[in-house]
Amino acid sequence: MRLAFCFLILAQAYFAQDTIQQKDSVKLSYHQKSMLYSALVPGLGQVRNTLDAPNHNNAIWKVPLIYGGLGAAGYFLATNQITQVQLKQEYTNRLNGGVLDPKWAAYDTPAVLQLYRQYLDWRDLSILGFAALYLFQIADAGAEAHFVHFDTNPDLSLHIEPSFVPNQYLGAKIQLTFR
Repeated sequence: MRLAFCFLILAQAYFAQDTIQQKDSVKLSYHQKSMLYSALVPGLGQVRNTLDAPNHNNAIWKVPLIYGGLGAAGYFLATNQITQVQLKQEYTNRLNGGVLDPKWAAYDTPAVLQLYRQYLDWRDLSILGFAALYLFQIADAGAEAHFVHFDTNPDLSLHIEPSFVPNQYLGAKIQLTFR
């Protein structure tokens, strides 16, 4: 009896697998692809938007700005990190009576500690700046991709006509035509 019950449960589970439908892969929209490209390689989404709509928007000029901003933020991040490591080593050397670096000889111990904290804060701000620039260029690629297929036809017209319904009202009819 138990064997038949187990067989019935297993058979149900086996045949139930056939009813599960396979889901298709995720289909990304145009702007999502541009954002993905910019997330993988900074500026690639802007290049994609420019190549797909050469007459509409020219975002290729943003790529040097993106790399310049990310490079500057990366430079400040690296220099602040190196300096804070040097100051930390100098502070521990002063506490342990080790060899002092002539670069920091003009500062007393509390000043070295204050400089260490300052460069630590600057390093953290550099990280935030780098992340903000990186996320901003991704958002820019997505926002710009929305306008790649946007109709910018200058054939917009506005017509104002008088409107009159006998014995009721007198007014104006405004009609805006897109195309």
